[in-house]
Amino acid sequence: MTVTLEPSGPVEPEALRALLRQQAAAVSVVTAAGRPPVGFTATSFTSVSLRPPLVSFCVAHSASTWPGVAEAAHVGVHLLTRGQQRVAGIFATSGIDRFASHSGWSPGPHGVPVLHDVLAWLVCRVVRRITAGDHDIVLAEPVAANQTGDGEPLLYHRGRYTALRTDAAPRPPSGWSGERG
Repeated sequence: MTVTLEPSGPVEPEALRALLRQQAAAVSVVTAAGRPPVGFTATSFTSVSLRPPLVSFCVAHSASTWPGVAEAAHVGVHLLTRGQQRVAGIFATSGIDRFASHSGWSPGPHGVPVLHDVLAWLVCRVVRRITAGDHDIVLAEPVAANQTGDGEPLLYHRGRYTALRTDAAPRPPSGWSGERG
């Protein structure tokens, strides 16, 4: 391995993409009410703060769903199960009516489409959109939540859907809270 001590500039986009494919990420679907409603598959969903409760996700300005998300006062975030690769694929496909292709949803709080049979869903009030390069980071406050399923999360790693191998994962140390720095 060669380490460059003096970087000559930013990492090239394709090199960054290749590096980030090594990071496993939970797969979620973000939805927003509209005519028609919009939704997309995301691996950028994360918690931001517990006090106050805040979550975030990123969306590309070039995404067909961006205009709907840019205008939405509320969004839904759905954590998919390991068996929902088809759902993830539908909401990742451009040029289709995603809600006609996936019938397992109904209007939820604030009219936000809520997907059925997911591990959990949140409906959130958008509190801020932050432009970051060719994406926006959307900060949102959860206003409704439901842990609807009990199972394994769907993950995305190295360009494909996968799942946890629970038999291979060591347990966290006793007293570990999961808090980040």
